[in-house]
Amino acid sequence: MVLLYIFGAVALINCVYYILFSKFSFLKPSEKIISEKYPVSLIICAKNEAENLQKHIPLWQKQNYPNYELILINDASADETLEVIESFAENDPRIQVVNVKNNEAFWGNKKYALTLGIKRSKNTRLLFTDADCYPASNEWLATMASNFSDEKQLILGYGAYEKQPGFLNKIIRFETLMTAVQYFSYAKAGNPYMGVGRNLAYTSNLYYENKGFMSHIKIPSGDDDLFVNEAATSGNTEICIDPEGFTYSLPKTKKKKWLLQKKRHYSTAKLYKPKHRFMLGVYYIFNFLFWLLAAIILFTNVWIFGLGIIFIRILFQYIIIGNAAKKLKEADLVPLIPFYELFLIFTQLSIFISNSGEKNSQWK
Repeated sequence: MVLLYIFGAVALINCVYYILFSKFSFLKPSEKIISEKYPVSLIICAKNEAENLQKHIPLWQKQNYPNYELILINDASADETLEVIESFAENDPRIQVVNVKNNEAFWGNKKYALTLGIKRSKNTRLLFTDADCYPASNEWLATMASNFSDEKQLILGYGAYEKQPGFLNKIIRFETLMTAVQYFSYAKAGNPYMGVGRNLAYTSNLYYENKGFMSHIKIPSGDDDLFVNEAATSGNTEICIDPEGFTYSLPKTKKKKWLLQKKRHYSTAKLYKPKHRFMLGVYYIFNFLFWLLAAIILFTNVWIFGLGIIFIRILFQYIIIGNAAKKLKEADLVPLIPFYELFLIFTQLSIFISNSGEKNSQWK
């Protein structure tokens, strides 16, 4: 019975987190308000992205927005990235080219390149995406920018991955979904802690007030989540969950490459504010404990009660995470949510173990 009580307490804490997630999951879409369209700067940093730039620059150029500049940064690429950027710039005065050469002090550092791009921008409101991303619609820029106001200086968007056949694709999209559910929910609860560089916006005022990336300039990753973790507050942050404001990119097709990418991303979490590390750590630990105890309790004489606890917890998960998945256009993941979660928990455990004692690598 003691084991049953412990299992029940673990499941209860899981459900408390799901209640937190419901702040996003059951969030009613706000009515679109036609507001003044302030001039904005779209900043994209590219390293060896010639092929993607050929495909995606035309989509950024076609955004239905009256006044924006497109700042394209070549971050010391070894391919034809600079040539591609310059060829588009010749025919579009909105495009500003920033050519970054390797600097001994900031070798291969994306934050250094982004800093130069931000300094080049003419406008206060800045939007960011990656060179391998493309907008969901020609209203993406307008949809994201419409969330800016005098108070709201930081906008968190959803950077989705394309749906493709295969189990790895579903795991990548499920991990992306759960990350978004968490950072959107925490933001709506007044405690924003991260965003993704695939779809992010903030003002230059906020950037300079927080001294840019200076506190973590030597860390290769974190131009998005570490900056948000430092600069975001309950008052200055808004979320954008309109599907027209999503971005999409191609996910990794090899498990090894995806794991390397996740190792780099997870390595920045140890630099989050203590309260965020605690809340995220408790969520992961109690998810792990739930599945561990579930496997044990089904072999005890109180298995029938354990089965009831499992049912209630998974029901919470299906209702809340399932609704969030539909909101973010990931409905095909809903049927196997518990299975994806279980697989992801042990994948993350292996990454955390592998990350201990390792140094971060340069961004790629």
